[in-house]
Amino acid sequence: MRWRFLWLFVLFFVQPCTVSGQNAPASPTVQSQPAKAPPIPSPGGPDRQIKLDVQVTDRSDVPIRGLQQQDFTILDNKQAQNVLSFHAAETAPAPATDPSVEIVLVIDGINTSYQVIASARRDVKTFLLQNYGKLAQPVSLIFVSGQGTKVQNSPSRDGNAVAVLYDRYATALQSSNLVSSFFAAEDRFNLSIKAVASLAAYESTRPGRKLMIWISSGWPLFSGGNLDLNPKDWQQLFNSVVALSSGLRQARITLYSVDPLGALNAGGTQVTFYQQFLKGVTSPSRMQPGYLGLQVLAVQSGGRVYNSTNDLTAAIAGCAADADAFYTLSFDVPPARHANEYHAFTVTVDKPGVTVRSRAGYYAQP
Repeated sequence: MRWRFLWLFVLFFVQPCTVSGQNAPASPTVQSQPAKAPPIPSPGGPDRQIKLDVQVTDRSDVPIRGLQQQDFTILDNKQAQNVLSFHAAETAPAPATDPSVEIVLVIDGINTSYQVIASARRDVKTFLLQNYGKLAQPVSLIFVSGQGTKVQNSPSRDGNAVAVLYDRYATALQSSNLVSSFFAAEDRFNLSIKAVASLAAYESTRPGRKLMIWISSGWPLFSGGNLDLNPKDWQQLFNSVVALSSGLRQARITLYSVDPLGALNAGGTQVTFYQQFLKGVTSPSRMQPGYLGLQVLAVQSGGRVYNSTNDLTAAIAGCAADADAFYTLSFDVPPARHANEYHAFTVTVDKPGVTVRSRAGYYAQP
């Protein structure tokens, strides 16, 4: 079978999530989001300064604290850049009024069966109820399904209240689950891209960094040999990558892919297939749909991929731990020679035996 993608323009007609009630009530609630909206801005944008959130850990994956600006080097296409600003976020927990970082839990009812979501409920609630429900960072719940996106009206540090909210809505995903329905893989891919773009548009209106933990086996990936696309289609695919990459960066979203199936899915091709798309696509002629995969977007954003662990609670906690200590740096964007020019990042730290994780690249504009 040859796939014909019909979703190529979807990224430019997504719904930015609008959430009411910015002053959090005692118990958080979920707001439904409609499916239609005006187009979001075109790829790229007027921003001429890049802000990077950087994780630095030792060989045991323990965050390294106390680093200074002079310890960091930013390479943009292998060219050293001047660091314009530096901030170390390494005190925990932050006060309740501090919007510097937030945990966003996304429950994917598009690509994950209701049975898997139901079995994962205990592990998600274990994370929410740790420390008697007193969460170190504010947490928001988001549910995506074939009926649209539902967003918690305001982040909360009350894990007990968020757990009640999870129970209240998770069962509703059964009626809108797409995995075992007539929806084809192309439709689920379409809806998945639409959902992440919509959330990026919404989060760009809110301050601070967001650690978005997407609980899903990932949306369908397609190989070039099975596609029936013309040059215009490849250009539109490339434009979608540019727009989504730029949207996640401008919203300060670090994306994480957590597979609730864990080791049960370890033998599937999707576990490793995404790795061939991690370097970043530089032009439409090199484009493949795999560059829009959940796992690829996660790594490109500086996040993590958990796809073979049976401890879902530990995986979520491992993602959320990135909020405990990180560094934020900024630099001016070098001039681009043409529109949507891909720039690869490398951030290094002048310390032995450390691992540095940050956004992998961006698309510059003239």
